[in-house]
Amino acid sequence: MKNHWLVLWSLWAARLMRQPTLPVRVEGGWLRGFISPDGSYKSYLAVPYASHPEKRFQAPGPAPSWRGVYEAINENIKCPQRRGSSIVVGQEDCLVLNVFTPLDVSEADLLPVMFFIHGGGFYDGSSTPLIYGPGYLVNKGIILVTINYRLNVQGFACLRTKEAPGNAGMKDQVAALKWVRKNIKAFGGDPDNVTIFGESAGGASVSYHIISTMSKGLFHKAIIQSGSSLAPWALQFKPVYMASLLTKVMLYVTEDPYEIYDTLMNKSDADLVITRVPRTEGNVIISELLYVPCVEHEIDGEESFLTDQPYNILSKGEYNKVPIMLGACNEEGLLFAALENDTVLPKIAVEKTLPKNLYIPTEEEKKEVAQKLHHFYFGNKAISHETLANLSRMHGEVYITHPILEETELYLDTNDKPVYSYVFSYYGWRNILKFTMARVLKDIPGATHAEDLFYIFSQSIIPSFFESEMIDRVSTLWTNFAKYGDPTPNVSDLLPMKWFPLDKSNPQSLVIDEEFSTSPLWNTDSLKYLRQVYSKYRRKED
Repeated sequence: MKNHWLVLWSLWAARLMRQPTLPVRVEGGWLRGFISPDGSYKSYLAVPYASHPEKRFQAPGPAPSWRGVYEAINENIKCPQRRGSSIVVGQEDCLVLNVFTPLDVSEADLLPVMFFIHGGGFYDGSSTPLIYGPGYLVNKGIILVTINYRLNVQGFACLRTKEAPGNAGMKDQVAALKWVRKNIKAFGGDPDNVTIFGESAGGASVSYHIISTMSKGLFHKAIIQSGSSLAPWALQFKPVYMASLLTKVMLYVTEDPYEIYDTLMNKSDADLVITRVPRTEGNVIISELLYVPCVEHEIDGEESFLTDQPYNILSKGEYNKVPIMLGACNEEGLLFAALENDTVLPKIAVEKTLPKNLYIPTEEEKKEVAQKLHHFYFGNKAISHETLANLSRMHGEVYITHPILEETELYLDTNDKPVYSYVFSYYGWRNILKFTMARVLKDIPGATHAEDLFYIFSQSIIPSFFESEMIDRVSTLWTNFAKYGDPTPNVSDLLPMKWFPLDKSNPQSLVIDEEFSTSPLWNTDSLKYLRQVYSKYRRKED
């Protein structure tokens, strides 16, 4: 009996011990990962793809090299970010990526690569496998890469000077793509079949890579989830002024970019992360996203990531044309409405929340637009806890759904490759975020912002909750697109409906739920009104 328990204990303990992989040679040297506890895939964690620049706000340095064998097993590296109001986590030297491969791969039969960019409003988040685990994707015959990039003002200070030209965080992402281009073959990945995908700020990042000349040739397909470079929160207007708001909170009042630079350089990472520019009274929580990608000025000796507004580039068709899949969840705004507290709710006014990528020249016109939007979303009711569901619809349509639909239409006009549109509306046991909300929001059918991720990525601490069929469906759609450029090459019991590329004469989105169906792109009167507002008042300058 004693020997019996010893054997059982040994088997249990063996699952906790990491079984190392054979060493892999990359440009920096040899590295070694480990095999997952269930023996189904290999993990190579926290692989450095670039070096932190000598000075803040600069483009990343070259990939580092090392002697010996690098143990790629650290799952906790993240870039500096805030937890709560006063705790800072993360480290400056954070430019790492994770590679996950099936157990048996070879350079003779290279696999498609899926390159994921995490969300978090460009101010928090990381590539942690605790959230973005590979279990559902890698077992379908792809290689998954997830990355860190600099966040907040460290990644997105845009002073338009040589010292701080802007978009350091986006240039980190480009460096990671270049690392994959050079090294992924060593893991059995095909450098000529790379699909970039991301959600929220990660989705906006994918949108930016599509329009950036810096990213040209580094990817071959793109999936944009719940984000867009056209979103009002995803482009930094008046970036020098935005940086001055931060130094003003630090009691340095100036709009001179060189004085701002000196002030920021004299602060620690913790100071930069903890210091918070207060929200304008009456505005919504998304307005707090200040340090995000920007339009750079051309500077001698500096390669720019972005030199024109995204709308202009997309309208002209001057972007990296690849097959694209893009969409949103049907109740995007529930998550954001849930984050508004009872103190700020009664003060929110639609006129104060008008997106910053609108330029409405007169107060009279502003009031007219605000009144119409208020009527669409709230009728004759005031904004309050009782109308939280109405506020969520405004959040979702104005900040997420509308920009994605605008981007989709621009692709229809200018992209010669297939474009697939979707609405994720499934409400199941892995809609984890909904379970944390007040009942007035939780009981609304469908999926909120980021809940599609739980049907694409595995999490070691969250079980499947009997959602294996939906996980299989969604992860198959995503990996089929990465493999073939077509999410439904074959109709089957698992995927019971053919998902066709958009037809300009009658564009329809695939509705992903229990029963697949289709829906018109512009499916509410409020979205159609937003399209009219933007056609008249879209901001032309940054």
